[in-house]
Amino acid sequence: MDPGDAEYEPVSVKEVLAEMKDTAELLIDLSYSAVLHGSDEVAAEVLELEERMDVLQLQARMSLLMAARNPEDAEELAPVLGVVGAAEKISDAAGDIAKIVLEDIGIPEEMRTAIPEAVEAVVRAEVSSDSRFAGRTLGDLNLETETGVRVIAIRRAGEWIPNPDEETTLERGDVTLLRGTRDALPPVYESVTGETYEPPETIEPTIEDLERAVDSIVLMKNMSELAVDLAYGSVLFDSEGVAEEVSELEAEVDALKSRFEAWVLRAATRVEDPISLRGLMHLASATEVISDAALEISEGVLRGLDTHPVVAAAVEESDEVIVRLAIDEGSTLADATLGELRVKTETGMRVIAVRRGDGDWVLSPGPETELRAGDVIVAKGTRAGADRLRSLAGDERA
Repeated sequence: MDPGDAEYEPVSVKEVLAEMKDTAELLIDLSYSAVLHGSDEVAAEVLELEERMDVLQLQARMSLLMAARNPEDAEELAPVLGVVGAAEKISDAAGDIAKIVLEDIGIPEEMRTAIPEAVEAVVRAEVSSDSRFAGRTLGDLNLETETGVRVIAIRRAGEWIPNPDEETTLERGDVTLLRGTRDALPPVYESVTGETYEPPETIEPTIEDLERAVDSIVLMKNMSELAVDLAYGSVLFDSEGVAEEVSELEAEVDALKSRFEAWVLRAATRVEDPISLRGLMHLASATEVISDAALEISEGVLRGLDTHPVVAAAVEESDEVIVRLAIDEGSTLADATLGELRVKTETGMRVIAVRRGDGDWVLSPGPETELRAGDVIVAKGTRAGADRLRSLAGDERA
């Protein structure tokens, strides 16, 4: 659908906002993956999603304008328009990141060689007519447990299914977006598409200290994703404390952006073609836009304004819920690693960040990350999984 053809029609603002939230989060993930792994296919899917976001924001704005019947309504709905505008900014920034790849603005191709093993890739895979996965549910396939590969989104006949669950059936012709490690992806890709997986060609790095730049990009991605998650969480929980953490993360992203830009400028003096680094500057600017947008989402909470019920309901009813839990002394989660606890397997929740008692963050914690009493964990997953995780943490809400 062309955004220019969008016309007013009665829609549920709650459902539109929920889809905008899920789409914004998916856009961040895909756009950075496209840059890190040099994937034109994933970058093209980002632009498809960006077009969908354009339609959603128009629908939301028109519905909100129709709902404002007097000055009091306008005052109540103004913060909702702010959330819509912030999601649109995230979408535009993700599109700008994708264009770095599609328009060859300038990213060192050898970056892929410097990506740490722990950083997962995203690949686009179309379900072939004779795929053994066709006609089966994700729960039946049990992909994530069996292979470590997760289906993070499906595009079916132009419509998107973000965060598909275990009841989602894969159909012939579906375009799936698979996330996993470099070792885990090939066999799953081949089962989905019937084609041989061709890994990117390894290129010897010619830029000194390229690993530091890649680490900075991964950190910027993780911090901006966390800022957006916490921003929506602050709205859901009406928590000024969570909103203040968004503000602190935004400041950290700004500082990281400055350091990253300094690295790029120094590197430009040591490479044969400085223009080849131009995309890295675009990436830093887009990252700042995303973190600024996250702060805009939580701004109403920071200013002491009541969250409009439609926004809180949209966040709560989106495909993935966000929980923020404190770990009690003596709880099942205390003094054990995520791997030992099998949190992801046992609850279906992904712990996306841990805030230590001293205020330090552990972003994208892995199986080896140890949880301690007094830690605050931020996790995403299903509502049922959130209840299971809450009971393990001691049923204390942060």
